[in-house]
Amino acid sequence: MAKMNKTEQHKKAMLDALEKSLGIVTTACKKVGIGRTQYYQWLKDDAKFSMAVDDIQNIALDFAESKLHEQIGSGNTSATIFYLKTKGKKRGYIERSELDVSGDDRIKIEIAPFEETESNIISQAD
Repeated sequence: MAKMNKTEQHKKAMLDALEKSLGIVTTACKKVGIGRTQYYQWLKDDAKFSMAVDDIQNIALDFAESKLHEQIGSGNTSATIFYLKTKGKKRGYIERSELDVSGDDRIKIEIAPFEETESNIISQAD
């Protein structure tokens, strides 16, 4: 097996630190002793490193979602509402807001859900 150069060693250490910090970049950079600028340069220039970072971010997101589900399971109403607002939009779990500008009752703006129809879908090929 080929010996890793110093940069590759730092990248590996950074990935390990990111995994331990659940993807918190500043924490991982401090642990490894590199600057955030260097980290973002690696992210931009090294596709393999970038894919590994994406995997770590997905693991952190999975962890957070599992904690949310635990809270829902324990009867946390706020967690349930949050979940429905973010994941249940297609089933109508959305908030509507009215904005009253200038105190004139004639001017109200209602924010309604976006309805996906064939006429407003832009093809990926366009």
